[in-house]
Amino acid sequence: MSVERFPMTPGGYKKLKEELHRLKTVERQEVIKAISFARSLGDLSENAEYETAKNKQSFIEGRIQELEAKTSRAEVIDPGKISNKDRVVFGLTATLEDVESGDELKYQIVGDDESDPDNGIISISSPIGRALIGKEIDDDVQVRTPGGIREFIVVDIN
Repeated sequence: MSVERFPMTPGGYKKLKEELHRLKTVERQEVIKAISFARSLGDLSENAEYETAKNKQSFIEGRIQELEAKTSRAEVIDPGKISNKDRVVFGLTATLEDVESGDELKYQIVGDDESDPDNGIISISSPIGRALIGKEIDDDVQVRTPGGIREFIVVDIN
């Protein structure tokens, strides 16, 4: 049985590691102090501060487990080390022309945890990300979106 790998860029990996470090060293310690303070207030059965702190602790511990799993199975792919830029692959940026409007769009394809569609950074598992993988310059790309099928032409890859 193979372990599922999570592709991500070095920047995405670094952000997850930083969040994991912050949760373990700062957030976890703060919630422990909050629980201790709430306990000092007395009756735990009707103590809103205690309930809130316990819920936050549960969220933090769950997120720590999730981040540890993702970083341990990360497959870090550095786009700067990709020599063949003839096809769209993970980490590269594709410049597209929207056939209908003529607008030019740029999308960098990254891992699921790194995506920021408003800034042109899309997940490899998004409809546009999946449609772009393997395409070359001048290739036609059709993407099924909630608003219908959109058509693009790949004009540049870098």
